[in-house]
Amino acid sequence: MIYTSESFEQLVEHFTKLPGIGRKTAQRLALFILKMNHEEVNQFATSLINVKEKIRYCSSCCNITEQNPCPVCSSTKRINSLICVVEEPNDLLAIERTNDYNGLYHVLGGALSPLDNITPEQLKIKELLRRFENQDIEEIILALNPTIEGETTSLYLARLLKPLGIKISRIARGIPIGASLEFTDDATLSRALEGRVAL
Repeated sequence: MIYTSESFEQLVEHFTKLPGIGRKTAQRLALFILKMNHEEVNQFATSLINVKEKIRYCSSCCNITEQNPCPVCSSTKRINSLICVVEEPNDLLAIERTNDYNGLYHVLGGALSPLDNITPEQLKIKELLRRFENQDIEEIILALNPTIEGETTSLYLARLLKPLGIKISRIARGIPIGASLEFTDDATLSRALEGRVAL
C-alpha cells in the first residue's frame, strides 16, 4: 500500500463525496490543487465559503440566488403568468441556455420518490401553490426529468393543479436531433409518436 500525507488523504476523501467523483478522479483533483499557487488555492477556498454564506433560496421560485427575489423573478421582461416547474436549479440553467423561454420558474428541489422517502412535504409544492395567491398564473409547464420519479411528480402536480382551472402542459419528449430510429429505445420512440405534431 502506498502511503501519502494525512492532509492529502483528507482532501481526496472530501473530493470523493462529490457526485460522480471516484477515488482516482479525487486523487487527480487533489494533485492539481497541490500544483496551484497559494493565491489560487486561497481564491478557490474563498469561493467555496462564499457559496455557503451568500447563496440562499429565492422566496418566490426557490432557485438559488444571492439576491431575493432572484434576477429572474424580479425581471420586468419576463412573462409573469407563465411558470415552468423544474426539479433542480441545474434544470433551470439548461432551459435558460436555450434562450427560448421567457416566463418564470419554480424549483421543486427534487422529485417524489417513495422508495427514498421523498414525499410532497419535502418538495417546494406548498411554495408553488402559494404563488397562485399573489400572481395571475395562466399556464404551468411541467419540465420534470423523464424518470419514474419525474413522471410520478408530474402526475401528482397535474392532479393537484387541475382544480385551479389553469392550463397545464409538459415539455415534449422524443428522439433527439441527429439520432437514428434504429437505435432509439422503445419508450422514447413511443413518447415521440404520442407527442407528434402536425406539419
